[in-house]
Amino acid sequence: QFLRVTKQYLPHVARLCLISTFLEDGIRMWFQWSEQRDYIDGTWNCGYFLASIFVIINLFGQLSGCILVLSRNFVQYACFGLFGIIALQTIAYSILWDLKFLMR
Repeated sequence: QFLRVTKQYLPHVARLCLISTFLEDGIRMWFQWSEQRDYIDGTWNCGYFLASIFVIINLFGQLSGCILVLSRNFVQYACFGLFGIIALQTIAYSILWDLKFLMR
């Protein structure tokens, strides 16, 4: 009886669980805009403009990918975009060289 009632909601909940990390990170970037920009500028010494562009790409890339996955529109392209965001963040935040963080 329980499965019959919840069967129509489970795919939406599953998709939300799968993209929850990207959704949280995108929302956090919105609220911590200046901290993210200052960190990228301080790490790469690229100036506020390029650091802001990086944060914008991350913010809109993650949130638009999440919206597309949840709405079931262009899911394959959205997943490729989210994978690209992961690759971009791995390089930009120097995660590749932090073995403990990378394994986690």
